[in-house]
Amino acid sequence: MNRLPVIETERLRLRPLQMEDIPHVFAIFSNERVLQHYGMEPHQTLEETEQMLTHMLAQIETGAIIRFAIEHRESNALIGTIGFHNRAPSHRRAEIGYELRPEYWRSGYATEALHAVLQFAETCEIERVGAIVYIDNLASQRMLEKNGFVQEGRLHNYMRQRGQAHDVYVYSYMTHQSI
Repeated sequence: MNRLPVIETERLRLRPLQMEDIPHVFAIFSNERVLQHYGMEPHQTLEETEQMLTHMLAQIETGAIIRFAIEHRESNALIGTIGFHNRAPSHRRAEIGYELRPEYWRSGYATEALHAVLQFAETCEIERVGAIVYIDNLASQRMLEKNGFVQEGRLHNYMRQRGQAHDVYVYSYMTHQSI
């Protein structure tokens, strides 16, 4: 896959991740609140984040995943990431994932970034975007539903975090619809 573009929205800049982002990505992925419904344990060290980012960048290079840094245009602060994983190009589908630093929650930034990447998905021939959401993550459910995602069902004991099984809802979005 070619290098990812920079996508500008009213308040955000979605740009390719880079190794220089490690401290900022660590601040996100070490935060208990951010990862409460994420299906992974918070990072304890910068080295964990460096390994994750190195793996992500390699997968971005091959086109296996698409992941953008979300920057606040006014401050240039890295406030989160968003993108697609579990890509199946022959089936024209992928799953979306995203996270924001808590101080940027409930300000419409996730919706703004979501709109931008859903438009970008069409250029990558992604027709179906899935989302897996913990059943107690009401904020993410509301955001997805408000933006055209449809809940398709519930998967029992689908994810494990801190040794505990969690049920999730499966959502889908068809990129040919308008947002």
